Amino acid sequence: MTIEVGIIAPTAPVEIQPDAGKPGRGRGTLPISLVTIAVIIAAWSLASVYGVVSPLFLPSPLIVLKAIYNVAVNGFVDSTLAQHTFASLLRIFAALAASIVIGIPAGLAIGTSRIGKGILDPIVEFLRPLPPLAYLPLIIIWIGIGEASKITVISLAMLPPIILSTAAGVKSAPADFVNAARSFGASRLQVLLYVILPSAIPSILTGTRIALGAGWSTLVAAELVAASRGLGFMIQSAAQFLVTDIVIAGIIVIAAIAFLLEILARLLERWFVPWAAHR
Repeated sequence: MTIEVGIIAPTAPVEIQPDAGKPGRGRGTLPISLVTIAVIIAAWSLASVYGVVSPLFLPSPLIVLKAIYNVAVNGFVDSTLAQHTFASLLRIFAALAASIVIGIPAGLAIGTSRIGKGILDPIVEFLRPLPPLAYLPLIIIWIGIGEASKITVISLAMLPPIILSTAAGVKSAPADFVNAARSFGASRLQVLLYVILPSAIPSILTGTRIALGAGWSTLVAAELVAASRGLGFMIQSAAQFLVTDIVIAGIIVIAAIAFLLEILARLLERWFVPWAAHR
């Protein structure tokens, strides 16, 4: 009896799309978002044309675009749009740097140490629900009315998201990886730096994105205090004189910058942690 032995040729691996078979998945939401924005602008324009809302309270999109151009070229309250934007970005990034320097070690302490959690967790939970205007007068009394008080207020608004996201990322580190590193003789510091911290990076980046949103929302309140430049200061100054087109222009500029920073944060997430960006 003859036994024939055949060789099975390897076949190409079959890629399984995670969203295959699910209606509406994988097509992207950009067209829907663009249509939504177009509908909002159209409704805004119609409301202005037909006088549904007084131009004093809601100027037309064209008037707002002209206001943005005028502020960019001629300036408003002794500064151009670029100068206002630069002053606000400087405060935002200075506050973000301070929040990262303080928040990541604090989050690591909460996530890895019982003592650290016992000390820092009540402080974080105390700061998290407080609106910036609640402690703004106290910051002014302690620090003064200079740039330090503005950056401090924005930093305090940014700290809780970064601390809590870092602590959550530490807890999500795979126990198998930690045990494997310890079995190979890694010290506690090595486990923290080479196992726990890389696992927490996706959560840290997510917390940073949330912190940026909190920082922008606090910016207007921070620039109420003895500011001479800044987008929040520009909006507040325009509101005092009922210059609604400048107010809306400032809001649009802040939203556009926040949107660009969100895109940049997502690109950084794909660059540093590509495995987390496609989960």
